[in-house]
Amino acid sequence: MTSLQARPGSKYARVLRFASHYWLLSPGMFFTLLAARVASTLVDVAVPIASGRFVDVVVSGSRDDPAPAIWALAGLLALVAAFQFSRQLVTFVLNRMSARAITTIGRDAFSKVQRFSADWHANSFAGATVRKITRGMSSFDTFTDTLVFNLLPAFLVTIGVTATFIWRWPLLGAIVGISIVVFISVSVALSILWVAPANRAAREWDSKMSGTLADSVTGNPTVKSFAAEEREDRLFADVALTWGRRSVISWDRGAWTGFAQAIMLVILQALMLGTGVLLWSRGQATPGDIAGLIATQFLITGYLRDIAQHVRQVQRTINDMDDVLDFRDATFDIDDRVGAVPLQVSRGRIVFDDITFKYKGARAPTFEHFSLEIPAGQRVGLVGHSGAGKSSFVKLVQRLYDLDGGRILIDGQDIAGVTQGSLRGALGLVPQDPILFHRSLSENIAYGKPGATVDEIARAARLAHAAEFIDGLSKGYDTLVGERGIKLSGGERQRVAIARAILADTPILILDEATSSLDSISERYIREAIERLSSGRTTLVVAHRLSTIQKLDRILVFDAGRVVEDGSHAELMKKPDGVYRRLLEIQIGAGEIAAAAE
Repeated sequence: MTSLQARPGSKYARVLRFASHYWLLSPGMFFTLLAARVASTLVDVAVPIASGRFVDVVVSGSRDDPAPAIWALAGLLALVAAFQFSRQLVTFVLNRMSARAITTIGRDAFSKVQRFSADWHANSFAGATVRKITRGMSSFDTFTDTLVFNLLPAFLVTIGVTATFIWRWPLLGAIVGISIVVFISVSVALSILWVAPANRAAREWDSKMSGTLADSVTGNPTVKSFAAEEREDRLFADVALTWGRRSVISWDRGAWTGFAQAIMLVILQALMLGTGVLLWSRGQATPGDIAGLIATQFLITGYLRDIAQHVRQVQRTINDMDDVLDFRDATFDIDDRVGAVPLQVSRGRIVFDDITFKYKGARAPTFEHFSLEIPAGQRVGLVGHSGAGKSSFVKLVQRLYDLDGGRILIDGQDIAGVTQGSLRGALGLVPQDPILFHRSLSENIAYGKPGATVDEIARAARLAHAAEFIDGLSKGYDTLVGERGIKLSGGERQRVAIARAILADTPILILDEATSSLDSISERYIREAIERLSSGRTTLVVAHRLSTIQKLDRILVFDAGRVVEDGSHAELMKKPDGVYRRLLEIQIGAGEIAAAAE
């Protein structure tokens, strides 16, 4: 996977485009939200003015005629009520709009991550990936709330108050306007240039801490087997300590920024009220105007006091959304080509046509100008030393990697030109170390055939000899297997995986040492099940235990990306110095080779 990193100057535009896309999933609610928030803010600005008007009416009025004061009070209360109503409307609309946007962000990120390459997942901490997605979702929520409830009204209030003051008292308006510009400029500069880098460093270590924690918890059986609890404690403590140091730096910078803003706010208040007294002394302001000015300075300094915090909050949420945006903007190493069509498997013939393939970072190709044909319905064993190319062979059939040259054909169709879903849907895989979901046994068995009936699931379990242990469980097929199937033994997980492949009933079958986790008795049963399962379909068996492949139609012996021997068990055993014979001698002993050859 290749991430498309945004240029620093385009980061904020990228986040706004991202946020706008999800806001506009509900355009009606979005524009209702904007209208209600603008209305509530304008009302908020009008309240101090109405308060000053009320004071002037009371001061200049007569106790014998309270009607003007009552009407002024009614107008003030009406504005207060309108503010509360419009603010609540904003809350209700935002709740619904945010819920839809956040769930869609989660679905989109999950969908994208699911389709990243096997290499990407192998090189990424599952816990860190989950943390990045959930943190991005919550950050979008905070980002939206901060803009709607804080920054937008702060912007409108400062503009509205400044414009009003300039219209009535140009001197006061100029002082307030310049002070606001200086305050916001300093606050934004400190947040972006000083606080933000510290936030990013803390966020990176937050992901590392989550990844380390998930890695240790997932690998707890290994930790216990080596009595390594204290070692893992120290590892996590080191990561957490580094995160704590980075976080303290980030928090301290935020606190110092807040202190600088507090000083600027005190200066602004002094300038506003001092100028108000000057205007009163000149007869240019009434007592009501002074009362309104006091209320206005509380209003405006309240918004400005929080604006710095909100700028920091927005900056932090932008940083936290980076990972989700990187997921969205990433390209796939393995992607369906334009115009890809579903694979149609009628027979299951596999052809490697002059392929060349090299892993990224490898010095030499794994395969170079490699050609091979596997006829439809043939059962083929793949053997060889570790790193010989047999596992790469089956990975290429699944198109987990793209070729550097040549083609792989299934029934004459280039697998690079078909959809990945149809290709892998035609391949039944039983891995050496099967991974089960923390779901019921019946759900795990039926994973390759959604909607399978209870009878179909039970039949597949019987054929895989999984029913023998499932029937002994108190909840039977409804038993939850634990994370990655940890509640089952290795042999039981393998049987469930075989049952899953039996039920999927795919035209091509791939077995990666499917009996390696079984005891000798279970192995015999499973070998019988595999023989029934593989009958009549193209089957590739990656074998480390050579006793499991002796009855296959054909055995391919790999060495350094080449097939050095090709034939049935009996044919290969006739080669006294053959690679296959030597491998078998190592496993079962030279004294038994004669019997094996017979």
